[in-house]
Amino acid sequence: MIVAAGVPVQPDCDKRSAMPDNVTLARDGLIATVTLNRPDRRNSLSDPMLTDLGAVFTELRDDHTTRVVIITGAPPVFSAGADAGLKSSMSAEEKREAFATRKSQFRRLFERANTVLEGLEQTTICAINGHAVGGGWGLTLACDFRIAAAEAQLWIPEVDLGVPLGVASTTRFVRMVGPARAKEIIMDCRRYSAEEARQWGLVHKVVPGRELAKAAREYAEFMAAKPFKALAEMKARINAIARTGIPEVNAMTEGFLDRA
Repeated sequence: MIVAAGVPVQPDCDKRSAMPDNVTLARDGLIATVTLNRPDRRNSLSDPMLTDLGAVFTELRDDHTTRVVIITGAPPVFSAGADAGLKSSMSAEEKREAFATRKSQFRRLFERANTVLEGLEQTTICAINGHAVGGGWGLTLACDFRIAAAEAQLWIPEVDLGVPLGVASTTRFVRMVGPARAKEIIMDCRRYSAEEARQWGLVHKVVPGRELAKAAREYAEFMAAKPFKALAEMKARINAIARTGIPEVNAMTEGFLDRA
């Protein structure tokens, strides 16, 4: 593990893990920060990075001291999505060919990591510090809360690259914004501002980029101060309802009276 620059760590409390450079994990009291750390590749989600992310999230799942997890990216972006070696100089056809011929276990590894992330008992906050593209945007949807830099843009380019968006990310979009808006986002492939995403409920708060780390930390501290068990149970309950639909609720579902 590498402790990310600018992330305060308490030496007596910090538990360090031998994580590769693709991902950094820093613990500070009740709060852990996970940083996508491939800035030279715009934090693109390679198979090794997704494997490392899955390992980090699994470690946090079994961590009894962490109450809140912040996920962010090493500047200047959050994540450029799947690592396909695309270049801005490529034509649209060349980009499709590069995507079609790459050898990767992206979808399997991506959803394995996202499933663990979404199921964490801890509250998760995504600090979207820059562009979130394709799988990068999909990763944010597995978090409980999303705070974005005003300068960030989000988009899903998969259809234009000749491939469908994965089933899991598609499902999360439909759950969050409904089928009509999900079709617009996924099939249009256009860029959306952080503010547009906020208006649709895909981002909870937008702040100037220079204030993002502070805003994420303050919200993490706010959530960490709440009773953990009740918070975790409500998170699990809401996630279950979102997956399966609204259950019938009546007196029988909320307990029974004591009778002689």
